[in-house]
Amino acid sequence: MVEKTVVVGVEPGLQASAAAGFVQKANSFAAEIFLEKNNRRVNAKSIMGLLSLAVASGETVTLIGDGADDQAGIDALTAFLTEPTKV
Repeated sequence: MVEKTVVVGVEPGLQASAAAGFVQKANSFAAEIFLEKNNRRVNAKSIMGLLSLAVASGETVTLIGDGADDQAGIDALTAFLTEPTKV
């Protein structure tokens, strides 16, 4: 199991298009991957779950991975979240 806390750099946050890209990337890994904000954990492979967190740029979230490729998944998703780009 791997956990990593990151500050979201994607502008304006995980809104529709950024969330879709995040979910697509998460689904490319076999490991179970979760995103947690304010003690609320959702499946990172679920667009509805992700959108329900309303993650904004500058907020701190925790990525949790469990499975064969959990480290690779967490690393890739960390890069996605911390890249200060506008989507």
